Amino acid sequence: MSEKNGILSWYFRSNLLLRILLGLILGAVAGVIFQDATKAISFFSPFGDLFVRLLKMIVQPVIIFTLIVGTASIAPSRLGKVGVKIIVFYLCTSLFAIIVGLLFGNLIQPGTGMEIAGADAAGKSLKSPSLIPTLLAIVPTNPFEAFAKGDVLPTICFSIFFGISLAFCREHAEQRVRAAADVTYKFFEGAAEVIFKVVGWIMQYAPIGVFALIFVVFSKHGAGAFGPLASVTLAVYLGLICQLILVYGGLLLLFGLSPMKFYKKVRSPMLTAFVTRSSGGTLPISMEVAEKEMGITRGVYGFTLPLGSTINMDGTTIYLGVCAIFIANAIGAPLTFSQQGVVILTAVLASIGTAGVPGAGAIMLLMVLDSIGLKVEAGSAVAAAYAMVFGIDAILDMGRTSMNVVGDMAGTTIVAKLENEMDMEVWNK
Repeated sequence: MSEKNGILSWYFRSNLLLRILLGLILGAVAGVIFQDATKAISFFSPFGDLFVRLLKMIVQPVIIFTLIVGTASIAPSRLGKVGVKIIVFYLCTSLFAIIVGLLFGNLIQPGTGMEIAGADAAGKSLKSPSLIPTLLAIVPTNPFEAFAKGDVLPTICFSIFFGISLAFCREHAEQRVRAAADVTYKFFEGAAEVIFKVVGWIMQYAPIGVFALIFVVFSKHGAGAFGPLASVTLAVYLGLICQLILVYGGLLLLFGLSPMKFYKKVRSPMLTAFVTRSSGGTLPISMEVAEKEMGITRGVYGFTLPLGSTINMDGTTIYLGVCAIFIANAIGAPLTFSQQGVVILTAVLASIGTAGVPGAGAIMLLMVLDSIGLKVEAGSAVAAAYAMVFGIDAILDMGRTSMNVVGDMAGTTIVAKLENEMDMEVWNK
C-alpha cells in the first residue's frame, strides 16, 4: 500500500488518532441530525460490522504471538533477585490498577440507563460465572480447541506456559536444543511482527468503522449518548490520579523514598508519554532520567524499563475496569461481583504480552469482554457500546500511556533502592 502517491494519500498521511476522533465526532453529529433514519442505518451498519469482524479476527493471533514472545524474551538467567522483584512489583501494581478502575467504575457507574438497542439478545441473558470453575477453566484440556473457540483465558494460560518453557530451552545446556529454541523464538517473533502489520492496516480502517458504528448509536439514542462518554473519561482519569498518588506514592513511602521527589523527576517521561502516546518511544527518555536524575545503575534500569514496557500496563488496566463496567451498564447487564473478579484476572494476565501491540488497550478490552461473556458481535449492543469507547480512545490513551510509563519508573526506582543500585546523592539533588 503506497502512502506517497494516490487518491487517498492525504488520508494515510494524516494523524490516525485524530482521524478516529474525527470519525467519532462526525458520526455522532450525523446521528443526531438523522434521528431514526432507517435507510441510513441500514447503509452504514455493514461498514461498522466489518470493523468489528476485523478486530475479532486478530484477537487470538495477538494473544498467542505476543504473549509467547513476551514471556520467552525474559531470560531465566536474568530472573535473579532483580528480575523476581520487578515482576512481582509489576504484577501487584497491575492488580491494584484494575481494582482501582473497577472501583471508580462502580462509583460513577458510566453508561447506566442507556439501554442500547439489542441489549436483550446481547447481554441480559448472561450468567454469573462462579469463581472455582472459572479458575479451573483457565487451564485448557485442549489448547487448540480453546484457540478455535476464541476462549481467552485458556489461550493466555497456554501461551504463557509455552513462552516460559521456550525461554528455558533457549538457555539449555545442549546446543541442539538451544538452536531449535532460537528458531522457534524467531518464528513467533516474526509472526508477532506480521500481526502488528495486520493490526496497523485494520487501524487505518478504524475511522470509517467508528463513524459507522457511532452513527447508528446516536441515530437511535440522540444527543443523550454524549453524557456517558464524559463519565467514562472522568472515571478513567480519576482512577489514574488515584493510582499515581495512593498506589505509587504509598509504595515509595513504604520503601523510604519521597513521592514528591519522584513526581518531580518523572515529569519529563510522563509528559512525553502523554503527548506521544508511546511507551516504547518514551523509553530513551525514561532511561536517561533513571540514570542522570535518579542515580539508578544501568544494570537495573536496562532490564526493568524495557521489561516494564512489555508487561506493565497499569494505566491500561484502569481503563479496562472502567470501560468493562460502562459497556455492561450501557447494554443493561451490570457486572456481577464474580464477573468483576474475572475482569481482574484477565486484565492482569493479558498485560504480560500485549503492551507492544498498536491499539493494545482496545484489543485488551476485547479480551476482557469476551472473558465475561460480553461478545463483541457484529450488529450487537455490545459492539455499539464498544465503538463508543473506541471513538474516544485517543483521549483515554494519553492518560493511560503516561501512567504505564510512570509505573515502570516507580518499579525501577524501588527495586534499585532495595538492591543498593541507586546513588542517593544523585537522587537527593
